[in-house]
Amino acid sequence: MIPLTMAQAGELVTIRRMTGRDEAGQRMAELGFVADSDVVVVSRMAGSLVVQVRDSRVALDQGMARRIMVERRGKDEDIEGCQGRAECHCGTAVR
Repeated sequence: MIPLTMAQAGELVTIRRMTGRDEAGQRMAELGFVADSDVVVVSRMAGSLVVQVRDSRVALDQGMARRIMVERRGKDEDIEGCQGRAECHCGTAVR
């Protein structure tokens, strides 16, 4: 397992656990950041990450991303192409 901060843009990862049990962690769970959920790292900029989880794209600062422990699954080879489909190949519904 690695922290989400170590995942690269375009990488598909699976959440294995979240550290911390505070309000922020609860809000992250409500957004879909729960164990066994697939996440695609859409982009990285200035230490922040934009990720796709469920049917949403979420920006995370480095501190929050560091709390999400993931397992690498590979490259999501067509992130931009996912927008034209009802669901991308990682299982995430896309609008």
